[in-house]
Amino acid sequence: MAKDLINWNPEDEQQWLSEGKKIATRNLWISIPALLCGFAIWLYWGIITVQMMNLGFPFEHAELFTLMAIAGLSGATLRIPSTFFIRIAGGRNTLFITTALLMIPALGAGFALSDPDTPLWQFQLWALLSGFGGGNFASSMSNISYFYPKKIQGYSLGMNAGLGNFGVTTMQILVPLVMTFALFGALGGDSLVLQNTSGTLIGKIEIGTETYIQNAGFVWMLILLPLVFIIWFGTNNIADEHVSPNVGSPIAAFGKILFMLSIGLMTAAFGLWLLLPANTGGSGLELNKFIVLPIVVVLTVGLLKFIPGSIGRNLSRQYKIFGNKHTWVMTVIYVMTFGSFIGFSAGFALAIKVIFGFQHILVDGVMTHDTINFNGPSALMYAWMGPFIGALIRPVGGILADKIGGAKVTQYVAIVMIISALGVAYFMQQAYVSATPEQYFLPFFLLFLVLFAATGVGNGSTFKTIAVIFNREQTGPVLGWTSAIGAYGAFWIPIILGEQIKLSTPEYALYGFTAFYGICLILNWWFYLGPKAEFQNP
Repeated sequence: MAKDLINWNPEDEQQWLSEGKKIATRNLWISIPALLCGFAIWLYWGIITVQMMNLGFPFEHAELFTLMAIAGLSGATLRIPSTFFIRIAGGRNTLFITTALLMIPALGAGFALSDPDTPLWQFQLWALLSGFGGGNFASSMSNISYFYPKKIQGYSLGMNAGLGNFGVTTMQILVPLVMTFALFGALGGDSLVLQNTSGTLIGKIEIGTETYIQNAGFVWMLILLPLVFIIWFGTNNIADEHVSPNVGSPIAAFGKILFMLSIGLMTAAFGLWLLLPANTGGSGLELNKFIVLPIVVVLTVGLLKFIPGSIGRNLSRQYKIFGNKHTWVMTVIYVMTFGSFIGFSAGFALAIKVIFGFQHILVDGVMTHDTINFNGPSALMYAWMGPFIGALIRPVGGILADKIGGAKVTQYVAIVMIISALGVAYFMQQAYVSATPEQYFLPFFLLFLVLFAATGVGNGSTFKTIAVIFNREQTGPVLGWTSAIGAYGAFWIPIILGEQIKLSTPEYALYGFTAFYGICLILNWWFYLGPKAEFQNP
């Protein structure tokens, strides 16, 4: 077990060069694969649901979209308590227990997928618990922010987030691949037979092929088991006043983390109950998502605030970030970048499947969308590319921000996102009223790749801006909080896309996103680039 760090100060050039850089680098490169697994398990429902459709699982399109939305809401909500773990429990303790928890939804999903007669509520449960992976980002980013000096935080945070986000791409490549063979032999369960064409990185898989969809969950155990040992023996707690002053024993730290996560799970489940229709386990109230999200956030923050004892006192100190207007401005801008990235990552594969995988034909004056388009692209062959580009380019955004300023990079990003989103909307609309939607796939796909790239660059630049604006103690909590709210993109983007697809107007979803990007463009200029900016191009 690595020792706790005392008197850690990465701004001290002598300490940094003598031992600090080596320690920080080790913690970063262990943090990255842990975060990668978290993203993979959080968002693998985007691939799993496509394959469930191909294998004939007895669920409607809207029900499959709810699985991604459940995971999205859970993961985003769990980022709220995760924001404050490092000060309360220490970096190593947090990274260890939150990574170990990923084994629960991975195993659960594997067993549920082994049987096509598994009821919907079980998939919903494992989707809810896969939110552990989404929550981990807040604590991971907060932790790494304490290891590096401000002058290279654009790089360090961009590396952690960017390569960690490769979990989305890794999952989108690995999961379709391991479904094609009996990875675990007889222990892995029986195969199912494809009823529609599927695909992997290397090509299409035809109808009638035996498929081991349960491997989508089981495969992560091969990575998680050795990883938790590496975390325990290779990472550090920073036991200083401004980071983690009262870490205590690991068992006590684990207890605090589990208790706070349970609050997040309860509030997320309550929000889902308000949101979902009765036939999918909800209350039947079907409250508007823009009402449910604030309820969930306020409930989570409020319940955490009133935890008695040392946790409550610690949170009261960290809650000072909410009195700073820049916390709220950066939260909105972060939603534009990371919220878009994670939301599009969650819904991209199923959107390709629904829009281009079916012919859209007028029958007696009514547009139908249930005739299979055998000339359509395989969603699993293409969906990984967008998240891949968005994650790959994220460190570039951080490095550019270190050189020319975070706000300036973010401004350019907002302009590109507005233009590309409008283009995606146009070709999406054309495809969804066409009997040959595949003719619009290439421009739709290329513009979506540009949109993904812009979100990645902008995400890297916002990390730099936050690191400059806030002091050392508040940077970590602000990074966690903004990432928590941004992560709700994994909830509302699939929900909005699903709703608009059902109404035969998918382009309206993109028009709404474009309007929001315009608001972010104005906010970024007013607060960080305009003549009245308190911080000039941070």
